[in-house]
Amino acid sequence: MAKNFFKRYIWLVDLINRRKYVSFKEISEAWMRSPLNETGDPLSERTFFNHKDAIAGMFGIEILNDRSLGFYIGRSDVGSDETSDWMLHTLCLNNVLHENADMKDRILMEKVPSSERFLTDIISAMRDFRVISLCYQGFRHPEPFCFNVRPYCVKYFKQRWYLLGDSDLGLRIYSLDRFVDMEELEEHFEIPKGFDAEEYFGNYFGVIIGEEPEDVKIRVVPDQVKYFRTLPMHGSQRETVQEDGSSVFSYHIAPTLDFVQEILSHGADVEVLEPAELRESVADIIAGMASRYGLPVSR
Repeated sequence: MAKNFFKRYIWLVDLINRRKYVSFKEISEAWMRSPLNETGDPLSERTFFNHKDAIAGMFGIEILNDRSLGFYIGRSDVGSDETSDWMLHTLCLNNVLHENADMKDRILMEKVPSSERFLTDIISAMRDFRVISLCYQGFRHPEPFCFNVRPYCVKYFKQRWYLLGDSDLGLRIYSLDRFVDMEELEEHFEIPKGFDAEEYFGNYFGVIIGEEPEDVKIRVVPDQVKYFRTLPMHGSQRETVQEDGSSVFSYHIAPTLDFVQEILSHGADVEVLEPAELRESVADIIAGMASRYGLPVSR
């Protein structure tokens, strides 16, 4: 029964999110056509408001009512932070996949193997402020090693989940797909006052941290500009359109390895303009790639 209600909640969130504004009558009629409704009965107002309250408590998503337009998702709660926005996207995607299960061979998703085993347990430890005993095997280590970690936050980046945790080594990033085992301990911990996970990663592209942020400028060729506009590389991104149709994008960001790799992934469509040191570093990598392929290198 609980599982069926959970599916109903997801269905309701997805319906209202897709419609933007929807009346109760439209919600009830849509429920009568839903494959989740085995009886075909309309949705009662009492059941709707019970679902509405459950969704707020379970997912932190508020369904609000405008008397002239209808029910809608409270964007002040969802659109203002990335976690809530991701939650809404995930719930709606889950509903789409469920309603179209007969087309699963034509709906292709990227796998995220690191979320299957440890993510739920880590978040549980984070919620209860409990230390975890972690056995971890880095790619450069032949054997796993075990130690205690105070889990501060988790971050999703390029198909992997990462843990930011504090240990005797200080704050470190750990990839969940390199966990061998973990156990939640009875020992409690406190996160330092004023710690903000979003702010901690604010100057970085991904999960490599440590370098100081700099003012970075890149030039993007005309036919790739829209890709950068619709999916910015960083929250600090600013655009200056050029006369030839290209654009110069500016960032205040740490030039970490994962940021450099992202630039290189765009090939000749992106050119680093500033700072000079970063431009030289990227040029050296490109020269090394050319040399590996036996191409002449002139600098």
